[in-house]
Amino acid sequence: MRKVADCRDMPSESNCTLAISGEEDEVVRAAAEHAASVHGHDDTPELREEIRTHLKNERTPVGS
Repeated sequence: MRKVADCRDMPSESNCTLAISGEEDEVVRAAAEHAASVHGHDDTPELREEIRTHLKNERTPVGS
């Protein structure tokens, strides 16, 4: 099952709207890199675990 990390689900002062989807480990890695480079967070195991807890299953479009 593909996963989605959506910045709109995280507390943010920048009102970021980025959403990242893919396999779970790919999404966690990309979201952590985004959080560090764009939002100034440290890319730590704790950050990656927090991201992992906020992942949602990607919705499959109707007819796919």
